[in-house]
Amino acid sequence: MKYARLTKEQFEELHQEFINFLATQSVTAEEWENLKQNKPELAEMELDVFSDLIWEGALNKAEYLEHISPQHMYLFHLADDKMHAIVVNLKNEIDITTKEGYNWLRENLMDDNVEFLQAYKDYTEDKNLDKFKMIEQGAVITKGDLYKYFYKIIN
Repeated sequence: MKYARLTKEQFEELHQEFINFLATQSVTAEEWENLKQNKPELAEMELDVFSDLIWEGALNKAEYLEHISPQHMYLFHLADDKMHAIVVNLKNEIDITTKEGYNWLRENLMDDNVEFLQAYKDYTEDKNLDKFKMIEQGAVITKGDLYKYFYKIIN
C-alpha cells in the first residue's frame, strides 16, 4: 500500500465507487461477501488497492495545501514542477486557529509580530507521495483562497 487505507466513513461515502471498482475486476456482491468471509487477506488487499487509487486521483488534482497551527500558517501551491510555500509566522501569543486570532491577523498584517516567508521546493521523484506526506502531517487540500490572498499581499 502506497498511501493509507481510507477510513470507514470515507469508504461509506465512496460506496458506489467501490462497487464500480469491484465490478471492473469482475467481482460480484456475492463474491465480495465470500471473499470477506473466507479470504479476508485478499479482501484487505482490495481495500488497499482501492484506497491507493482514490488517493492517487485526489493527489493528482490537488493544487493547494494548507496547514494552520496557532502561530503559523503554511500555504502551498502545488505546481507541476515544484511547490511554492508561503509561511505566515506570528511572534506573539495570538492563536490564529481561533476566530478572534484570525481576525487579529487580518487586521494587523503589517504588525511587527507578523512575519512572511516564501520559498520554492522541488519534488522528489514521487510528487504525489510528497503531497501525501504533507497531508499526513496535518495539511489539508484546499481551493487556494488563502494562498492567493497572501500571495497578492507579499508579491
